[in-house]
Amino acid sequence: MIDYLNLNRKMSNIIEITNLSKQFISRKFLRQKNKTIPALSNINLSIKEGECFCLLGPNGAGKTTLIKILSSLVLADKGTIKIAGYDLETQNQIVKSKIGFLSSQERSFYWRLTGRQNLDFFARFYNLTPQLAKGRINQLADIFKVKNIINDRFSQYSSGIKQKFSIIRSLLHQPQILFMDEPTKSLDPKASRELQQFIKYDLVAKQKKTILFATHNIQEAEYLSDRIAILDKGIIKASGTQQELQKLTGHSYRTLYDAFSYFTKDNKGNR
Repeated sequence: MIDYLNLNRKMSNIIEITNLSKQFISRKFLRQKNKTIPALSNINLSIKEGECFCLLGPNGAGKTTLIKILSSLVLADKGTIKIAGYDLETQNQIVKSKIGFLSSQERSFYWRLTGRQNLDFFARFYNLTPQLAKGRINQLADIFKVKNIINDRFSQYSSGIKQKFSIIRSLLHQPQILFMDEPTKSLDPKASRELQQFIKYDLVAKQKKTILFATHNIQEAEYLSDRIAILDKGIIKASGTQQELQKLTGHSYRTLYDAFSYFTKDNKGNR
């Protein structure tokens, strides 16, 4: 018997982005005019509940800007965003309770504090009780194999360990949706694959979380994503499953790399 209620739930859009644009102003000195730099242009995107969606693009494509806008860290110039049915601009606090953000940068941690002290501190922002925070921290520290070093100073950790603590922080309040910007950037190959497997089989398959992650790593996009949007120079050039992207080229491209190269080339045919 088909569970139509569950089927409809899985197919509903949990993120809807409409006509989103963002520009940055490059400040000049003295009599020079300020320069406007377009970061995102007329972005339209829908992400289904429970899927792992990839923003794939070269460096400087606008991936981080879009992730930060969705995470309420940067304001858009125009456009609308709905997350879990709530408007990001007018219902911001509700949206924040439903999302987690993972950056490839660890600068927001306090380096003189221990790993546990940092996580305790951030747990307060999620309104977790001390008892609940302790349980979540211990559980996640065990999953990410940092339990034996959690009381060391944060400044002593390697880049890979710091990234693991960033992931733990993003999961403390058990968010429904996770935004990840280059999640495996600082990790070695073994740790990268372990994190990818955790995202694919635990967060998405088991916990049914919705993941939106940005990467320029084509192999990572192939392994993780249900659907992909190719973002280049602030514009979504194409979106769909890997097979759909290959068909959209109109050529006999056999790999995601071929499709990526096709959609990110300039007018002269160069990437």
